[in-house]
Amino acid sequence: MATITIPKKLAGRDDLVVIPKKEFDDLIARAEKNAVGEQDVIRWSREAKQLHRAGKLPELTSLRRL
Repeated sequence: MATITIPKKLAGRDDLVVIPKKEFDDLIARAEKNAVGEQDVIRWSREAKQLHRAGKLPELTSLRRL
């Protein structure tokens, strides 16, 4: 088994994760495929405005109710 030394700068905040390269590449590819772009947000905004005008959106009174 190989032994590596990880500098404290990298592992100091307990957020270091080690995964195989292939799994990392798969995660990156999946994230890029599902990335939300500016056009998506604009389209969702238009759709929400239309639903609001039609009275099909419930009134949001509290984030806890979501």
